[in-house]
Amino acid sequence: MVMDSASQVNTGRSTVYTKGGVVVSISPLAASAGLRVLADGGNAFDAAIATAAAEAVTVPAGCGLGGEPFVIMYEAKTGRVYGMNGSGKAPLAANRDYFVRQGLDKMPLDGPIAAAIPGEVHGWVTILDRLGTLPLAKLLEPAIGYAEDGYALSEKSANGFAALNDKLNKFADSAAIFTKNGAAFQAGDVLLQKNLARTLRRVADGGVDEFYRGETAKEMVRAIQAGGGLYTEAEFAAHETTWYEPPISTTYRGHTVYETAPPSQGHLILQMLNILEGFDLTGMGFYSAEAVHAMLEAKNLAFADRNRYMGDPDFIANPLDEIISKSFAEQRRNLIEPNATTVHEPGPLAAPIPGDDNTSYFCVVDKDGNAASFIHSLSMGFGCGFVAGSTGVLLNNRAGRGFSLVDGHPNVIEGGKRTMHTLNAYMVFKDDEPVLVGGTPGGDRQIPWNVQVISNVIDHGMDAQQAVEAPRWVSTPGSDPASIDDAPRVELDPGMSVIEVEKLRAKGHKVDVKAALGHGGSAKLIVIDQQTGVKTAGSDPRSDGHAAAL
Repeated sequence: MVMDSASQVNTGRSTVYTKGGVVVSISPLAASAGLRVLADGGNAFDAAIATAAAEAVTVPAGCGLGGEPFVIMYEAKTGRVYGMNGSGKAPLAANRDYFVRQGLDKMPLDGPIAAAIPGEVHGWVTILDRLGTLPLAKLLEPAIGYAEDGYALSEKSANGFAALNDKLNKFADSAAIFTKNGAAFQAGDVLLQKNLARTLRRVADGGVDEFYRGETAKEMVRAIQAGGGLYTEAEFAAHETTWYEPPISTTYRGHTVYETAPPSQGHLILQMLNILEGFDLTGMGFYSAEAVHAMLEAKNLAFADRNRYMGDPDFIANPLDEIISKSFAEQRRNLIEPNATTVHEPGPLAAPIPGDDNTSYFCVVDKDGNAASFIHSLSMGFGCGFVAGSTGVLLNNRAGRGFSLVDGHPNVIEGGKRTMHTLNAYMVFKDDEPVLVGGTPGGDRQIPWNVQVISNVIDHGMDAQQAVEAPRWVSTPGSDPASIDDAPRVELDPGMSVIEVEKLRAKGHKVDVKAALGHGGSAKLIVIDQQTGVKTAGSDPRSDGHAAAL
């Protein structure tokens, strides 16, 4: 059955094989930047910083210096696994009443009022300080070159500029960089970011102090306040990156799966896998109505729990241990009917708790086995659309996208609070060593897509490229306040037979079938054979992407 499942996927890209290092990125330029670092003797963590910085320039719709990173890292010489949260806090002056008094029932999505403090640069430097080997200035050289000299836009990247041109034209500093006198950039056009290059040079020289306390910070805060935002210089200066060891985890069919901890919603993947461990997905068959139904129901139950119970752990007592326990999963699994959809209410906890896509993902493994699973984001496409003055830094809109204005909600906005995050990254271990390093952008869709990729390998025997390229499903709603009250719908990639689609509809699902793979995320995966040392890598053809190997 496993081989039958794998054989159903005809890939358009070849799996990349190597015994050396490998970098998988949505940006071929960023993958090349990371690979050059590995070739020059840097480790996976050095390469991750170079790749992240190059993506921050060459994937401006998805990530940047104004964004936030979440990372899982494995240090081979010690066997230690780390998690890192680089998300920013809401302004101290922000609270629910501030927005409600303006007649709002949902957070604004555009402009600096929607931004969280950028954690990207602080995250880079803490990785370098703890695990890296090369100077920051050297690692930022490729990114500075792409910003200063420009780079040519691909067709898929240009499509994003066209789709969001109106947003980019809302703010003069943004339009000056990301439009051609108001018109959208097209494939083959060269994008120059001279101001961003100057900021990167200052960061290369001054590191964290420059970005959060120096000239760059002062100009960002000036522009934010002039644009109606609430941040002060003191709040930028106080920003910190959070590390934890080990990351949160569960087991799945003899493997240990590590995920990013709250405020990341990576725990949803662990909860879904716990629920699905009680189903014979291999026997059900890949992309069958029966298997997809089980996964859909697991996803919907997990999100119901997330939306009821989870928030910034500095403000909310998250019941994390219970949510990702096997016993809680069994309780939730027992609600799933094989031929009908479930009422997706949050599960009862053993003890009450007090109180009430655009993104980019890449992964790196070096010749010594060090590994980084790295996701960073501006939240929505081009974030809040606002470039912070002369810095060239495009700010995220995570506060606008992630916080609720519902009184008593665990994720309601409060001063100094971090929103719950869709961002998550995973590593899967076997016998205490990593065997899968992966992730994808896609907002709430990251959760079911990541689960499907993990299942594709473990339950259906797929290789790295097959696993990320295989047809997959997505469903709404999830956690996004903008769509959380929408009627449930399922969207299928082509590949499920007409008979199986009708079986899925008969179980109560409202189903749409796409004509082509389209924009179904940008999954990346590295599979490590610990016996041979061979690494195989796959990059999703739904987006630009490149697996570069030594």
